[in-house]
Amino acid sequence: MTSTTRLTVAQALVRFLSAQYTERDGVRQRLIGATWGIFGHGNVAGIGQALLEHADLMPYHQGRNEQAMVHAAVGYARQSNRLSTHAVTTSIGPGATNLVTGAALATINHLPVLLLPGDIFATRPADPVLQQLEVPYAGDVSVNDCLRPVSRYFDRITRPEALIPSALHAMRVLTDPVETGAVTLALPQDVQAEAYDWPDELLAERTWVVRRPGADPTELAEAVRAIRSARRPLVIAGGGVHHSRAEEALAEFAAVTRVPVASTQAGKGSLRHDHPQDVGGVGHTGTATADELARTADLVIGVGTRYTDFTTASGTLFADPGVRFLNLNIAPYDGHKLAGMPLIADARSGLQELTAALDMHAYRVADGYSAEYAEDKERWEQRVDACFEAEEIDVRPTQPQVIGALDAVVDENDIIINAAGSLPGDLHKLWRTRSRDQYHLEYGYSCMGYEIPAAIGVKLAAPEREVWALVGDGTYLMMPTEIVTAVQEGVAIKVLLVQNHGYASIGGLSAETGGERFGTAYRFRAQDGTFSGPPLPVDLAANAASLGMRVLRAKTVGDLREALAVARAADTPTCVYVETQTADTVSGAPPAQAWWDVPVAETATRPSAVKARELYERHVSTRRRHLC
Repeated sequence: MTSTTRLTVAQALVRFLSAQYTERDGVRQRLIGATWGIFGHGNVAGIGQALLEHADLMPYHQGRNEQAMVHAAVGYARQSNRLSTHAVTTSIGPGATNLVTGAALATINHLPVLLLPGDIFATRPADPVLQQLEVPYAGDVSVNDCLRPVSRYFDRITRPEALIPSALHAMRVLTDPVETGAVTLALPQDVQAEAYDWPDELLAERTWVVRRPGADPTELAEAVRAIRSARRPLVIAGGGVHHSRAEEALAEFAAVTRVPVASTQAGKGSLRHDHPQDVGGVGHTGTATADELARTADLVIGVGTRYTDFTTASGTLFADPGVRFLNLNIAPYDGHKLAGMPLIADARSGLQELTAALDMHAYRVADGYSAEYAEDKERWEQRVDACFEAEEIDVRPTQPQVIGALDAVVDENDIIINAAGSLPGDLHKLWRTRSRDQYHLEYGYSCMGYEIPAAIGVKLAAPEREVWALVGDGTYLMMPTEIVTAVQEGVAIKVLLVQNHGYASIGGLSAETGGERFGTAYRFRAQDGTFSGPPLPVDLAANAASLGMRVLRAKTVGDLREALAVARAADTPTCVYVETQTADTVSGAPPAQAWWDVPVAETATRPSAVKARELYERHVSTRRRHLC
C-alpha cells in the first residue's frame, strides 16, 4: 500500500518544489532555489501559510511589485544557466495580472520561472468574490487566463489531486532547454487550503536531467560540407551559447577555423572582447566590423540565435546574393529560420562535433579574410577609445564616457545588467566583455524596469560577484521599488543611474522617423502645448536615497570615476547618480551601422515626416526574404 502524508495543496506544493533538482554534466542543484511573494487574500492563507510552515525547506523573499519579482527570478535563472530558478506567488486580481509582463519577458528569452498566482474559488461559494473578473459567456475564466499566451505551460488546479500530474508537467517544461519559459500554476484560494493524502513518492527528491543532444549525422555532414565550401563564413553567436555553457567550445571552433564571430545582444560575451576572432555585436546596434562582414558573408552560421529583426537589420543585412544559413540550435523552430540548413543539437555538443570534423579536414579560412577582419576590428577599437576618452574631467560626461568610466573600474568578475533605452545600443557597440557572463542584456523583450530587480536576482545567484544595474531615468521611474528589497535583505547591488531628462532612445528614433521627438522629453509643457519647457525638477538621487540606498552624486567626469570606484568597493546597496552632457541627443556613440524597420507615415504634411518617408522607402527596397 502506498504511504501518504496529509497536507494542504499549498503545503504539498512547497514540499514538492523543495525536492526538485536538475543535473547537467554531472552537477546537481536545486531547481527552485527560493520563492518570492506578495500576499493578499488570494494566497496569504494558502501558499503564505505553507511557506511559513516549511520555512526550513523553502527560502522566501519579500517583493514590492509582482512584475519586479518575476524579473528578479529571471535574473537568478539566467545567472544560474537556466538550471535553477525561483517561484513567484501572488494574490488574485491585480497581483496576478502584474505577472503578465514578467512572464512574457521570461518566455521570449527562454528563461524558466514558476508563477503561482492565486485564483478565484473553485467551489464558487460566492460569485463574484473580491477582484473577480466576471465573464458572462464563461464561468471558468479568470484574470489568470491572461497568462496563457505568455506561458509555456498553464494549468488551473481546481482539485487537490490535479496537482500531481500538473506539478510534474511544470517541472518538465522548466527543465526542457527547448520549451522552457514561464510556467503558470493558477491556484484557487480555496483549493490552496484544502487537505489531501499525498503519495510520499510525489514528495521525494526528484532529479531532472538537462539534455545535451548531439547532431544528426546527416545534418552534421551537410553542415561540414557547407562550411568547407564557404569563402567568407561568419558565426553569429546568440544566447543559446551561454545557456549551453558553450563558450569554450565556440572559442576552440573559432581558433581552429579562424571563422570570425559576431554576437547578438544575448550572445555578447560568447568570446572575450580580445579574442582574435571576436568582431563585436551584429545588426542594428552592432559594430561596423561585424555588420560589414555580415553584408559580404556567403555562409552565416547561427549558433543559438533567434534571428530577431535587430540581428538581421529587418531583413537588409545579409546582402550577398548567394548567402546561405546554417543554424545550430537545440530548438527545431529556430533551426529552420531564414530557410537555413538545420543542425539541431545542443550548442556545445554541436560545436564540438563541427570542430572535430573540420579539424580532420584541416579547414581554415583564407589568410586574407582573417587579416581583413582583424584590421577592421582594430579600427573599430580606436573608435571605441575615442568615445571613452574625456579631454576634460571637470565637465559632465557623455553617455559613452559613462560607459568608459565603468569599463575602467570593473574586472572580469563584475556583471553589468541593462534592458532598455539608449544604453543597449551603446553597450552592444562599445562594451568590452571580459567574461562569459559579464554582459547581461535583456533585449528579447527590452523591458523597462527590469534592471534593478534582475540585479538582485543575479546577486543572489552569484553573491561573490559585483553586480551593476545600468539604469536611465525613464526606466528608473518605471520600477525603483525593489531598491527597498535590496536594502532590506542587504543585497549589495550597484545602480548606475543616468539622467538625460527623458526617453532618449525613443526621442532619437522619433526624430529619425518624422516624429520630431514628440512626447519623449521630461520637460514642462510650453505655451505651444509641447513638452519643450525647462527640465522637470525631479531628483532621482533623492528618491533612491529615500528608499534606503546609499547615493553618490557625480557632476563631472572626474567625480564619476571616483564615485564608481567607491561604489564598487561598497558592501551595501549603492547608487551612482550622474547627469549626462547629451540631454537632447541619444548618446553621442557611433551611429547605427545597419537599418531597423520602424514604419514611417505614408502621407504627412510636416516636412520632417515627408523626408523620413523618402529615406524609409529607400531602405525598404533593399529588404529581401531568404528562401533557399
